[in-house]
Amino acid sequence: MNTPADSSLGREVAYPTHYDPALLFPIPRRPSRVSVGIDPDALPFVGLDRWHAYELGWLDAQGKPCVATATLHVPSDSPNLIESKSLKLYLNSLNSTRFNSPAAVRECIATDLSARAGAPVSVEFGLPPLLDDAAADISIDGLDVSIDDYGPPNANHLRTLPGEDVEQTLVSALLKSNCPVTGQPDWANVSLRYRGAPIDAEGLLRYLVSYRDHAEFHEQCVERIFHDVSRCCQPQWLVVEARYTRRGGLDINPWRATPGAPAPAARRDARQ
Repeated sequence: MNTPADSSLGREVAYPTHYDPALLFPIPRRPSRVSVGIDPDALPFVGLDRWHAYELGWLDAQGKPCVATATLHVPSDSPNLIESKSLKLYLNSLNSTRFNSPAAVRECIATDLSARAGAPVSVEFGLPPLLDDAAADISIDGLDVSIDDYGPPNANHLRTLPGEDVEQTLVSALLKSNCPVTGQPDWANVSLRYRGAPIDAEGLLRYLVSYRDHAEFHEQCVERIFHDVSRCCQPQWLVVEARYTRRGGLDINPWRATPGAPAPAARRDARQ
């Protein structure tokens, strides 16, 4: 079974000079889900890991360089996630490869990613639009609270308040965790859209900040947030999305939602 320690993360790796799908490094999702308390055989959510690729290039049939951006969708019920550095190296391996058409590039990437993820991965050229300021979203970052808990993630901060059920979106730009191999910081804007008893915003902010010294992959952090909020606040439905800042020409935007809940629109943040 692949583990993060087996990947190319944190190691000096030569720039790939030829197409090599073996560069892609899959990591099984099951162990992290079991450790959190999520039943991997009866997932409580649906979702996607949406990747934005800003540095995609290849050669056309005549050897002329081509460039594009792309959006990749890895389903959350796939057995494996794709480690980010390996994805970067794989995409770089296309730079000196000739393709007869852009469609052939898309098909190649989708085929290779699907094989490693263990489920169909979709690929399309282009990026989603930038996120407009959503007036209905409620930022919790300006709350006047004292915080001294920076990890590990502490679900004891989560609670609901008395009152009628609400439907709202709480957002924060203060989510930070660390790569489990290199220790490098990962930054994200996170949104929680839900219907149910009002979630205590101060407690939610303290909870999100408690990820600050935590080491876990992006996808795993989002699933942990979904699980903890669902368990502690028991909303009727919940959608959690984190839009991580770019690294190595890639950013990732995992989202997890209660089955039947409205999926988040594909958007990019200004920080990305």
